Amino acid sequence: MKFSTLLLLLGGACSASDHPYTIVDTAQAQYYDAQQTIDEPTVNESYFGQDAHYNGHAPNYQNNNDGTISDLITDLMWTREPKTQLTHAEALSGAKNCRIGGYTDWRLPTAKELYSLIQFNGIAPSPHQNNHENFTPFINNEFFKFKYTQANKARRIFETPYATRTLDIDTKHSIAPAYFGIDFANGQIKSYRLTDPNGKAETFSVLYVRGNINYGLNQFKDNLDGTITDTATGLTWMQNDSGQTMDWPAALKYAASMKLAGYNDWRLPNAKELHSLVDYTRSPDSSDSASIQSKFNATPIINEQGIKDYAYYWTSTSYIRPRHADRAVYIAFGRALSHVEDPLAGKEAWLNINGSGSQGSDLKSGAPEASPEGRGPRSNVIRVNNMVRLVRGGTATSSE
Repeated sequence: MKFSTLLLLLGGACSASDHPYTIVDTAQAQYYDAQQTIDEPTVNESYFGQDAHYNGHAPNYQNNNDGTISDLITDLMWTREPKTQLTHAEALSGAKNCRIGGYTDWRLPTAKELYSLIQFNGIAPSPHQNNHENFTPFINNEFFKFKYTQANKARRIFETPYATRTLDIDTKHSIAPAYFGIDFANGQIKSYRLTDPNGKAETFSVLYVRGNINYGLNQFKDNLDGTITDTATGLTWMQNDSGQTMDWPAALKYAASMKLAGYNDWRLPNAKELHSLVDYTRSPDSSDSASIQSKFNATPIINEQGIKDYAYYWTSTSYIRPRHADRAVYIAFGRALSHVEDPLAGKEAWLNINGSGSQGSDLKSGAPEASPEGRGPRSNVIRVNNMVRLVRGGTATSSE
């Protein structure tokens, strides 16, 4: 057993009593090159610093044998089996009537609460496949009874969104109000409209949560040295971002060479660490800002629409598809654009469909001009070059 792993085991039972917003590790144990397939066993040493090189709070669940699961790291309790095909209104009202485990204080989770359950040892389904064989969900399927579902005919097998109560405040191109959902089938956060173009209510899977009402609430402290500490998570962040975009290999090298405020142990944050910085009350359209607290500085960009925006930010977490690991996870702190039909203009255009504060994946390296109209079912923009904001501290210990 490596010494760093021993440290994790000794300190890994920490809960909200230590930090009210304790971040659970992503469970990603393998590291990859920029173009690596998942059956290749080796990785170039120049790619050190990615998710699997660091250990954090390992997921630690307890089955209470009453239909509930306790997360011993976050102090949150969850319903074990999802309710399926509920409208968002039914999901909200169902929390009030839920009596699972004998408790009466269930609530529909926020995006940050629900994201605490995501694990990036999952394998995303192919958009072209009609069954879920050989795929692994992005949630612990031993404790939670995850089911691949097709909520309606418009969604395919790879889409199983779980509802949250976090509103997408940028709905200027929407035909209906939108809330963020987390898809444990494909490991993404997206904005979901509550009705389809024909006015029919969209449906979702639902897990309810109770306990630790402070989970997801940041407590930022400006250290007056170019760093910000979140005392809720125990993480310290660069106040400024990289100021320029770069591909994923360059982002890892940028982190390895960073010296700031007397520290040289800066690293690229994993997906769950970076997501903790998202402020869902701020966005480019609603506050003319990035979706991050005002103590942080975010470098503006000009997006594919030709307007001022804010970037996607790289994480150290690889995104695994069937046989391929050539993508890494990003968090969108600005508009998350897709090349789709604009219902107002009646023609295809770049629209903020997924929402500021969404999480997707981008190619680790390559030429963005190879995908001028995006990729995937939502035709999401492919940028390849994204911003970086580094982190240090927390419970992460090097696994090397």
